[in-house]
Amino acid sequence: MQSIREVVYIRATADAVWSALTNPDLTERYWGGMRIESDWRPGSKIRYHRSGQVTDEHAILEIERLRYVIHTFRPLVPEFMDESPSRVVLRIAAQGPVVRLSVRHEGFPPHSKVYLACRPGWPIILKGLKTLLESGVHVHDAGALA
Repeated sequence: MQSIREVVYIRATADAVWSALTNPDLTERYWGGMRIESDWRPGSKIRYHRSGQVTDEHAILEIERLRYVIHTFRPLVPEFMDESPSRVVLRIAAQGPVVRLSVRHEGFPPHSKVYLACRPGWPIILKGLKTLLESGVHVHDAGALA
């Protein structure tokens, strides 16, 4: 099966990175206007909202504040609805003055349309998050960083 692995080092605290991942007011600033909302508890849903519409709905499988979140990944837009959910693992590790944020997105079926969309997307999103936390620059259109 195909997988995506990305790592970014961010000059920030683990708390700041966690907040950027879980606070919808922050996700909207670097994730192309996407508000990511959840109560961030095991079994809870994570909903992605853009322009008032839910585009993705994932389920939290495991979570430990400031360290990691593991969740399903299932877009709700019509072109991806026929694929089974994949899985995302986000890990935060403080390393001196920086935080190592790693993403592993796995479990794509062969010829996955979701994989083809996410493969270029994850690096752009991580660059936007890094830019926001290190410089405060609002990156509403993360595609501008590509």
